[in-house]
Parts: sequence; structure tokens; C-alpha cells
Amino acid sequence: MNEAELAERCGKGDNLARKQLYERYAGQLMAICIRYIGDRETAQDVLHDGFLNIFRSFDKFTYKGEGSLKAWLARVMVNEALGYLRKQSSANQEIVVEELPDMVDGDDDTMEQIPQSVLMQFIKELPEGYRTVFNLYVFEEKGHKEIAQMLGITEHTSSSQLYRAKSLLIKKINDYRKRI
Repeated sequence: MNEAELAERCGKGDNLARKQLYERYAGQLMAICIRYIGDRETAQDVLHDGFLNIFRSFDKFTYKGEGSLKAWLARVMVNEALGYLRKQSSANQEIVVEELPDMVDGDDDTMEQIPQSVLMQFIKELPEGYRTVFNLYVFEEKGHKEIAQMLGITEHTSSSQLYRAKSLLIKKINDYRKRI
């Protein structure tokens, strides 16, 4: 079943199509949830709630060509994760970080030696507020104004948390590179 047919049948409440949608996209959407939430068990709960929201709101989806369904699903899941984080009200908690570096030690060639799984683990380990802003800025390509509106924080807090997230990542990368 192609994406257009899958979207149409899900919109009509076809349970077989819904099952296929889940099987086809759950892995990618779970990755989004883990990226924002950090904890796998909680991310699974958010994924479940996100799919319930997706199935309830298919009437709001308009197919606009190949890839539009996947993009819509990702957007719904990001919003679900952000909603969860807002409920936890920790997105604007800040942690004082002392003596963080401004840049990665060494050259760009050694940066490429760090496995993507290690970098994703470093992101997962960021404090929740930093991780949320970092994900929105880097992966979702949102600006500070939009992030501030989405999270109910100021633009300054968004940029501050992004700076601190990057600084923590740089510290983790430098420490990792010293170990290898």
C-alpha cells in the first residue's frame, strides 16, 4: 500500500491501514520521542499517546505528495513530546554549568571518528530543557522565537539553553576523544 492510499484508508478508520501505518513509522517516530524525552520507557508512552492523537486527528491531514504523511506524523509526534515536557514543567529549569569549552579540541577529521550512536547518546544525556531546545533548533530547524512560543519561555532562555546544550556536548565530545 503506497503512502497516499495508506493515508486515505487511515482517514476512513481502516484498522488494517492503521496497523500498517504503525508498523511502517513507529520506529522512526520512537526515535523522535527518545530524542526529546531521553527515557525509553517514557518515550514509549509518548509514542502510544501520539499514535492515539494521530488516529483521532487524521481528518486534519491533507495529503500533499510523497513524504507529506511522514512529515505530518513527525510533526504530531514532536508536538506530543513537547506537550509531555510542558506537563512536566521542567523545560525551563536551568542547571548551572561551570567552565564549559566553546569549541571542540582538535581538528574536524577526528570529529568524524565519533560514531553517530555516541553523539545521539550524548544528546540523550543532556538535561531535559537543554535537550528540548537543542532538538528543536538543530533537528526541527526552529528559530528561538518559535521555540520560545512552543515552550512558553523567553527567546533569551531558548538561546541560553541552546548555548549550554552545545557547551555540554562539546565537553562530552572532548572527554570522549581523550579516551579513544
